[in-house]
Amino acid sequence: MPFEWFIGYRYLRAKNRQSFIALITFLSIAGVTVGVMTLMTVIAVMTGTEHLLQEKILSIQPHVLLMHHSRQMSEYESIIHQVREMDGVKSVTPFIYHQVMFRSAKGIRGAMINAIPKPAKLSDDPFHQHLNQKLFDPSQTNIKLPGVVLGQELALQLNVTKGDTVYMIIPKSGPYQSKIVPQVQQVKVLDTFTSGLFEYDKSFAFIGLEQAQSILDMNNRVSGIEVKLHKIFEASHFATLLIQKLGYNFWARDWMRMNKNLFSSLKLQKAVMYIIFSLIVVVAGFSITSSLIMMVIEKSKDISILKAMGARKKNIRNIFVFNGLIIGIIGTSLGIVFGLFLCYVLQHYQFVELPRDVYFFSTLPIRLDWKDLSIISFGTILICVLSAVYPAHRAASQHPVDGIRLAE
Repeated sequence: MPFEWFIGYRYLRAKNRQSFIALITFLSIAGVTVGVMTLMTVIAVMTGTEHLLQEKILSIQPHVLLMHHSRQMSEYESIIHQVREMDGVKSVTPFIYHQVMFRSAKGIRGAMINAIPKPAKLSDDPFHQHLNQKLFDPSQTNIKLPGVVLGQELALQLNVTKGDTVYMIIPKSGPYQSKIVPQVQQVKVLDTFTSGLFEYDKSFAFIGLEQAQSILDMNNRVSGIEVKLHKIFEASHFATLLIQKLGYNFWARDWMRMNKNLFSSLKLQKAVMYIIFSLIVVVAGFSITSSLIMMVIEKSKDISILKAMGARKKNIRNIFVFNGLIIGIIGTSLGIVFGLFLCYVLQHYQFVELPRDVYFFSTLPIRLDWKDLSIISFGTILICVLSAVYPAHRAASQHPVDGIRLAE
């Protein structure tokens, strides 16, 4: 062990003549601990929110959306075949989007219908499993009316339940382009779905693709194609390759671009939280500086003796920088321990309940990212070390004679 570390360790353990110095040192460690614990918990909530939102979005949205500039796509089977030949493709599905209005006996609401085809095999996604079981249930084949699955909030606004019938009002172009002739179609509510996103649940409904083509007079045309990939973060690159292969009559958009504003907002909030709660550690750093300055004054005679014995300025400087490092390591370690405990409590015992119509979750999501934890740990220790630089420089600049004269 270098003698600077040995002396610095002894200075921290030794009982100071002024107990006030020991109190400030203790408060410095406590401040670092609280700062790390608070920052760790807040960032865990922000990371959990981002991850939960990503999961919910990807459960209802495709990784890549492919559409034609004419808004309708004919001969889509050949396009699907070309897309499936590309690397990294998990599934390719045609779809129809169309804006409609639903009217019941007690309400009327605008919504977007999403028409999906009957899958060749059962999906491993619980959300799509539920939709496929309800829309393509063999027991529903005897029903003459088309069936829809409404979002739960949309069904509540219309005041309908499973088995009720509602009117679907579809705007269609008339003989003149300036005239809109609505079409009214009676449909049966097969069930409701809950995606976890309030806005989605109140504005979307699902229907079978063949039924939608018949109702909308689209013959063998669709709105576009949904593509799901094995590696979701390669969606942007895949969308570029897709357009290069199919030509610029098509346009493709990946899920990150479709939700860019939302995820950018979350990242900005996370960065702001880093800055705000790091100020707690900065305040603790000022306490470290104060305690080390008073320690330098108290140990002025010891510093002079060390210099008289041949210690260099860098040796004296290292003693007090080591003290700041030790305070930072102890405070950070305690902060991580208490932070892990607090995250565990918040994750398993839900004390906070949030309104679902404002947030897309009712309890705080917790997700610990070791990258964030590393940034918090190293950043905190760096602040503590920097807080010790000025006291260490002051101690190293002290003249041996001055220290002995002050001690006398």
